[in-house]
Amino acid sequence: MKMRYIIFGLSCLLSASCAVRPIGVFHSESVPPVPDYGDPVTWAALPFQKDSADVVPDIGLQDMQENARADVFFVYPTTYVGKRGQKAWNADVRDEKLNVRTDRTSIRNQASVFNGSCRVYAPRYRQAHLECFYTLKRKEDATQALNLAYGDVRAAFEYYIHHYNQGRPLIIASHSQGTLHAARLIREFYSGHSEMPELIAAYLIGMPLEKNNFIDIPPCATSEDVHCFCSWRTVDEKYRPNRVYPVGDIYSVINPLTWTTDSLCAAKSLNMGAVLKKFYHGLYPGFIDARIENGLLRVSRPKIPGLPFLPMRNYHIADYNFFYANVRQNVEDRIGAYFKTSSMSGH
Repeated sequence: MKMRYIIFGLSCLLSASCAVRPIGVFHSESVPPVPDYGDPVTWAALPFQKDSADVVPDIGLQDMQENARADVFFVYPTTYVGKRGQKAWNADVRDEKLNVRTDRTSIRNQASVFNGSCRVYAPRYRQAHLECFYTLKRKEDATQALNLAYGDVRAAFEYYIHHYNQGRPLIIASHSQGTLHAARLIREFYSGHSEMPELIAAYLIGMPLEKNNFIDIPPCATSEDVHCFCSWRTVDEKYRPNRVYPVGDIYSVINPLTWTTDSLCAAKSLNMGAVLKKFYHGLYPGFIDARIENGLLRVSRPKIPGLPFLPMRNYHIADYNFFYANVRQNVEDRIGAYFKTSSMSGH
């Protein structure tokens, strides 16, 4: 019986049909209060406080934020998925249950990837409801909810720049809804604004991004490219895309096992270690392979301990998890390449 509920829960994470939908139309005067980013409680992760971005899944890894030479500004994905009582278009950053869910999922499994090389900053924001990505009849409400969410991310980023950054080079990272906001942030702040902190790279995962998404920031093509962005969307070999997952060669995708953009299949032996639902059980080296096809990252059906089969073929929720150790190492490599290039240029 417990296994049935686990499988049902995994399915619901990828289906709006399991969620409580927002009631009524979007009204700007009835949204949750504006977050105060001068208050540490409005951040899911800060390098000077204890939080879920400080953890590591394996004794061979260490939280190195104290001595890190770069920062990461991380925007988490949708965790406001329509649980009981979640009927507003935007989440309240004071919602303790939602914050715990965010911290135990995205911050632990995704933001912690960066603590080996970066100081981690992750703001809480009035994220838009999951329904915003599925609705056909209420697109205007969804647009307004997403705009409100972006306004918070933008305000948090400005606070970070003025109070925390202190001229340090930066990585911007995100997943899913967070990637929509992070990409918009980069377009707004890094197109012709030379006074901004140097952008080492961006990890914009889980959403379709065209290769020419940014005017002067290209897709990364090797493991040590800098001033570029990485993106991928993980699906099963037999997954058939729907309207939520557009495909085509116009979309940027890099293979996180090889950090190349060719179509060759990278063997699972190149997978340095995945993390699964039980984060503290450690890394699973050689967990899964990966290859690029038509704007998607396709993988063989994973074998997960305790699950006889997976009910879905879209592994959106595991975009970071499946390649945890590879991403962690690549962040270190790109930062190293950035500082090497900076020293050679005399900066």
